Amino acid sequence: MTDHPRNLLILMSDEHRRDATGFMGHPAAPTPALDRLAARGMVFDNAYTPAPICVPARAAFATGLPTHCTGHWDSAAPWSGQPRGWMHALRDAGIHTATFGKLHYKAGSDHGAVEEIAPLHVAGEGWTVSLVRDGTATFAAAHELALEVATGETETTRYDRSVSDAAVEWIASTERTKRPWAAMVSLVTPHYPLVAPADWRARIDPDLIPPPVAARDRPAHPELRRIRDFYDHDPYFDDRLMAEARLNYMALVAFMDDCMGRVLAALEVSGQAEDTLVIYVSDHGEMLGDHGFWGKSVMLEGSVGIPMIAAGPGVVAGRCATTASLLDIATTALPVFGQKAATLPGADLRDLAAAPDDPNRTGFSEYHDGGSTTGAFMIRWDRWKYVHYTSERPQLFDLRTDPGERVDLGANPDFSPIRAEGLRRLREICDPDQVDAAAHADQDRRLARMGGRDAAMSSAFSHTPIPALP
Repeated sequence: MTDHPRNLLILMSDEHRRDATGFMGHPAAPTPALDRLAARGMVFDNAYTPAPICVPARAAFATGLPTHCTGHWDSAAPWSGQPRGWMHALRDAGIHTATFGKLHYKAGSDHGAVEEIAPLHVAGEGWTVSLVRDGTATFAAAHELALEVATGETETTRYDRSVSDAAVEWIASTERTKRPWAAMVSLVTPHYPLVAPADWRARIDPDLIPPPVAARDRPAHPELRRIRDFYDHDPYFDDRLMAEARLNYMALVAFMDDCMGRVLAALEVSGQAEDTLVIYVSDHGEMLGDHGFWGKSVMLEGSVGIPMIAAGPGVVAGRCATTASLLDIATTALPVFGQKAATLPGADLRDLAAAPDDPNRTGFSEYHDGGSTTGAFMIRWDRWKYVHYTSERPQLFDLRTDPGERVDLGANPDFSPIRAEGLRRLREICDPDQVDAAAHADQDRRLARMGGRDAAMSSAFSHTPIPALP
């Protein structure tokens, strides 16, 4: 293996929570292929999404910039290729760039790829319900998540197989050995619907799936109550259906892992594995009933924590406790091909992997999307997670002693110095009040342009249809 990679391969899943992996210790061990990648690479134990919702997270991933810098606040603001992203820079430098599968960007825009193969984009205006942030919005489709828990094949699993097949064929082509390339293979699973093929369900032992954390507890924090009441998934899940849904989710994780394993096997067979930096990530997590939440949209670990592995030339193998982020992908990708990333806030994952653990590095995420009334900003360092709300009291969790986030220290006077440190770190990144005001103002303008609240509320939830397969 060389010290410097020739190629870059990003593997991205959708809605894969950090702890739903063998390499992070899940007893069901649903990810043998990714576990093998982890064994030869660096696992980032504390990786986070910059936004716990698809569209803003993917815009941040593509640009290396946080949501408050991209202006892609919500699910009705898909990335249009502006601000320009790291794939634009690589393509402009002569690197062959390609994407396979789900992008969740704005259709018809230039996203920096020479090839977009079987792309899945946001349709139309996107999920415009997310623009109504005055506390009056309702989500009429909440029950569908529970109704769709079943066994079988779906458009999603068929699509992911097709995307994986295309990526395998592309990697195996002799064209790949002629010049450097950067590619992303992006699957939809384990994102709902929680319908899992029978053969993958059979591979997961339900007795090895722990129950959700604080499943039936009603959130004490007022903003979390508003978000939970907006999505309102949990009342449709009795204990039996909850167990079925969690089993199906793990089965879909195993299905996704097999697809990723086939892509990694193709890389190995082609003789390019030793010359390719491989990074596995997800866009955000999935709450799976923890604290009464399904989906994402909150700053709890199941939602905001993501799995992350880097393996290949220049990566020291092992485990890294330093906080990492999807924002670090751009600042890793650009230097691989000799491009500068000095103006971006992230770090090169290879540098993080080679350095001693840094408990002082700040992890950051923000949320301005469906169900929320106030901007939410997460700051993570050392053992602490501080969550700031612009019009509500903050939250604080000690993740060392309370990994399940059951004890909110946000109003405990004994921890006021820790909260002050969290706020100081946040203000080094952005002014939360200004950011919240900017998000609301932009959303109000778009809401008025489309005809107001009633027009936004009539938007269909299915704004990311699976493209037709050949």
